[in-house]
Amino acid sequence: MITRSPALLQRPDREVRPLAIAASWQTQLSRAIRDPRELCRRLGLDDAWLPGAEAGHRLFEVRVPEAYLARIRPGDPNDPLLRQVLPLAAEGSPASGFVEDPLAEADHTPAPGLIHKYQGRVLLIASPACAVNCRYCFRRHFPYEENSPSRAQWQQTLDHLRGDASILEAILSGGDPLAASDRRLAWLVARLEAIPHLKRLRIHTRLPVVIPDRIDGALLDWLAATRLQRVMVLHINHPGEIDDAVVAACERLKQIGVTLLNQSVLLRGVNDDVDTLAALSERLFEAGVLPYYLHVLDPVAGAAHFDVPDDEARELVAGLREVLPGFLMPRLVREIPGEASKTPL
Repeated sequence: MITRSPALLQRPDREVRPLAIAASWQTQLSRAIRDPRELCRRLGLDDAWLPGAEAGHRLFEVRVPEAYLARIRPGDPNDPLLRQVLPLAAEGSPASGFVEDPLAEADHTPAPGLIHKYQGRVLLIASPACAVNCRYCFRRHFPYEENSPSRAQWQQTLDHLRGDASILEAILSGGDPLAASDRRLAWLVARLEAIPHLKRLRIHTRLPVVIPDRIDGALLDWLAATRLQRVMVLHINHPGEIDDAVVAACERLKQIGVTLLNQSVLLRGVNDDVDTLAALSERLFEAGVLPYYLHVLDPVAGAAHFDVPDDEARELVAGLREVLPGFLMPRLVREIPGEASKTPL
């Protein structure tokens, strides 16, 4: 069992500005900032940043919930949390090797909303929506309109799972699966757990990080009720993303027996130094979450400015190994299209 240090948990990584309005997670989602001008104004950024933000927004719209905005330092365009969500003109600059479908997922979609690349597990696009639009997202060009099945269309996907007894794990992804309603998710999970050979339910999500109130009683009810083993993989790249509300959300999940893991992306200007990565692992463990993967950037068009070369990534991990115990070391990996699993670097 993961234990936490209460003293460490009470020490904030940065000042968090209080939210003016308490609202349901659905309301928070609907009120997320979707205008680059408003984002720049709210954070007190110089007007010189606005043209680039608007140019990047035209390629991939900005979306930032208030709960996440409150953790960003005003007036600092280099804030590592802001860098993850602020559109830039650089997103429109072509870069060799950076493409719209870097993982060739279109080649592994036997049914709408289903990606089957690896032995023993499948990925389901449970929702096309996200609570936050991360500028490095490898699915920023994904054709969600073709992979957002209705309840009737889910039948083809469920038939695929029933017909392959080697599939032991269903992974809910998106977009962000937790952007879907609890009614929709409970409906889907009930049909998954009726497939006898399925053992595990894995949920890949950033919502508990950007809108911690998403982990509410309704979600916990259906998640606690399933017979499937439950794993939630969070997506946190910087220790400043973990405030007390995120810790509380993780605690609620742990209380119903959910295994919590984290995967990060190595990002230029966000977490490309040993001190930040070490602090992230420590902060995750304090919150009851184990570091899992540290991904090098998937070469998606529009994100080349975040890239950290493989040799530099290896040096960072070597330095990280000198200051962290083994159980806090994330595995440095790259996802290569056509490979049977993620490739360690």
